[in-house]
Amino acid sequence: MASRNTAASLYQKWKSDRDPFLMRGRQCSELTIPTLLPKEGYNGSTQLPTPWQSIGARGVNNLAAKMLMSLFPVNAPFFRYTIDDFALETLTQQEGMRGRVEEGLNKIERAVQSEVEGTAIRVSAFEALKQLVVVGNVLLYLPTEGGMRVFRLDRFVVRRDPMGNVLDIITEEEVALGTLPESIQEAVKQDKADADDDCPVKIYTHVTRNQRNWKVYQEVAGQKVEGTEGSYPLDKSPWIPVRFTKVDGEDYGRSYVEEYLGDLKSLEGLMQAIVEGAAAAAKVLFLVNPNGVTDMDELAASENGDFKEGMANDVSVLQLQKYNDFRVAKESVDMLTERLSFAFLLNSAVQRNGERVTAEEIRFMANELESALGGIYSILSQELQLPLVKRIIYQMERQKRLPVLPSKAVKPVIVTGIEALGRGNDFTKLNQFLQFAGLVAQLPPEVNKSDALTRGGTALGMDMKGLILSQEELQAQQQQQVMAAMAQQGINPAITQAGQLMKQGMQNNAPQAQQ
Repeated sequence: MASRNTAASLYQKWKSDRDPFLMRGRQCSELTIPTLLPKEGYNGSTQLPTPWQSIGARGVNNLAAKMLMSLFPVNAPFFRYTIDDFALETLTQQEGMRGRVEEGLNKIERAVQSEVEGTAIRVSAFEALKQLVVVGNVLLYLPTEGGMRVFRLDRFVVRRDPMGNVLDIITEEEVALGTLPESIQEAVKQDKADADDDCPVKIYTHVTRNQRNWKVYQEVAGQKVEGTEGSYPLDKSPWIPVRFTKVDGEDYGRSYVEEYLGDLKSLEGLMQAIVEGAAAAAKVLFLVNPNGVTDMDELAASENGDFKEGMANDVSVLQLQKYNDFRVAKESVDMLTERLSFAFLLNSAVQRNGERVTAEEIRFMANELESALGGIYSILSQELQLPLVKRIIYQMERQKRLPVLPSKAVKPVIVTGIEALGRGNDFTKLNQFLQFAGLVAQLPPEVNKSDALTRGGTALGMDMKGLILSQEELQAQQQQQVMAAMAQQGINPAITQAGQLMKQGMQNNAPQAQQ
């Protein structure tokens, strides 16, 4: 391979396209959680900037936690297998087998969910979601064994085609020279005579796509590392680059924090001014008139309750006289905090100020805010959840822990995230319809109640099939109720008559027993 086409040279070449996104990501990180994307050269002893406000960090952690629980719910599969009726009949050669087939597929779904829980993927997923919220890009790697790795934006470059499909991925890492093969160590020591086993060396991993599969290899000092070449199926790669938002024509995504960067900057500046002003206002200084009769030293050394000669007007307290200015700043801070709380789905934004706030009102507002993330869930379901579950299934199939299913007939489908929001909206509509049905039941007889229910359901966009009884079904139900009432009325007199006969017989037998 020519030197100009090495992974290191390609990484340096494609960095120029990544650097603007990296710069914006660091800016967003400094206003929220500085450790998510620190500046170049960061190590454990580096002093990171501390924001003057905490609303950014609270918002990022809260939003990432909500997304984690929605995308990867606890003890519930976030996907399911689907199979259409034609494929099912073709595979089973008989009808009525859907129940048994779906029961078997459900066992596989639970096995995959147990793998997710056992490998602690959720821990790395939470870190990845925070990176997406703040930086907008993250790279995930699922090794054959042992959890999931998270690469920050400053550790990888990616190249996509105009449709957004990934073409190349290159990661940059530092490893100790002693961990590399001897041939690589000799090549590095030729360039660096003083290199020892602990010397850090940059290693590049290049993943490239062709028409049939993914190719991968690792490179150090311009040379491929032996034994690192490999290939993966197109839809089952362990390297998963994820974007928070998709922008046509761009290789990288934009972050959620970037959309509210103006409010965060304004809040940061105002909070700094208020905190520094409050510190200045809290400082107590006494001023003494130099031409007065009061002795400053005698006054400072006097005990509590002492009598001293002097004039009260000779002593005063220094004040800022900036109350009205601070009040304007505080009102601006309150407005910005409220706007950011809504953006990051904080509970303080959901619950309004009032003495009587109902639980239903809080639930309704929370659902409205969650529904606003529908676009975010859409891209994450396609670029995060689906590739992740396909890779886990592929690894378990290769380890003989799952049966290999026909890929054209049985496909995994994501059922959390945007799908969960859809089911939540369906429940909301059904609840509204049932409340409307209760109002219709109280209408006068002149109103056609069946037609009113149909119109109400249609206005809500609901599927009315099977929800409202037809006229024939309603008449049959009424007839059954009438017959049941008649039967009940026929049984009750018989029971009463039998009871009276038994009572009369007991009374007749009583005198005979006495004789």
